Amino acid sequence: MGLFWDLVQQSQISEQSERAGSLENRVEQLENELHETRELLHKLVTILENEYGKDIDGDGQIG
Repeated sequence: MGLFWDLVQQSQISEQSERAGSLENRVEQLENELHETRELLHKLVTILENEYGKDIDGDGQIG
C-alpha cells in the first residue's frame, strides 16, 4: 500500500507542476496582450486628440 500511495502522490505532484507551468505561460500571454492593448489605446487616443483638438487623456497636451 505504501508504494501505491507514493505513486499517487508523485502523480499529483507532476500534475501540479504541469498546471503551474501552463499557468505561467498563460500569465505571460496575458501580460503581452495587455501591453499590445495599451499601445493600441495610446495610439488611438493620440489620433483622436489630433482629430478633435482636445486633451482626452488628461495629460495636458493634445496629441
